[in-house]
Amino acid sequence: MLRYLSSGASFSEILLILLLTIPTVLISLSFHEYAHGYTAYKLGDPTAKSMGRLTLNPIKHFHPIGMLAMLLIGIGWANPVPINARYFKNPKKGMAITAAAGPLMNLFLGFIGLFIYWLIISIMLKLQILEVTPFTRAALTFFSNFSYMNVYLAVFNLLPIPPFDGSRVMFAFLPDRHYFAIMKYERIIMFIVLIAIATGTLSLPFAYITENIIKGMEWIIRIIL
Repeated sequence: MLRYLSSGASFSEILLILLLTIPTVLISLSFHEYAHGYTAYKLGDPTAKSMGRLTLNPIKHFHPIGMLAMLLIGIGWANPVPINARYFKNPKKGMAITAAAGPLMNLFLGFIGLFIYWLIISIMLKLQILEVTPFTRAALTFFSNFSYMNVYLAVFNLLPIPPFDGSRVMFAFLPDRHYFAIMKYERIIMFIVLIAIATGTLSLPFAYITENIIKGMEWIIRIIL
């Protein structure tokens, strides 16, 4: 959104981007948190369910600052689903699987969005529809942004540093003393990463990885279609 504001885009263009982005953010973050809660529940942790967080209702997962950050810089967060590792038979393994569930859900959503995008184009080509209507253009823009944002969110969350999901996956492979030594600096690391993202320092590597994952998805979709 900051890119559009600085580019001198018209009010109508900014409004359209907002109308297309807000549903994407709400869906992406809600499914992400639901995946964490559902996976934890299947592994024996009833915490999310007992607190009413085992739902796709975006209001239950809404975090105002995280939502604003998502709209402005493309990276944000929801209200985290509570997880209690003591319920897991193997806490380390259970936390790693639960943590990985969120990014994997975003990758799945990214694939679905990209599939619908190319399905629309495929249908238009088969029906020899050459004129793109405003509705079709809006739909293609939505599913393109939806796919990219979800894959980008998955890549972002798999960073192997706290407090991201990748650090919980890393927890399964690190000795406890090393892991908890890193976790002491969770807030500082988070602050540094957010600054790096806001200033564009991490944009290029994130974008490179995201675009290559999308290329791989497109290769699979071409085979399907």
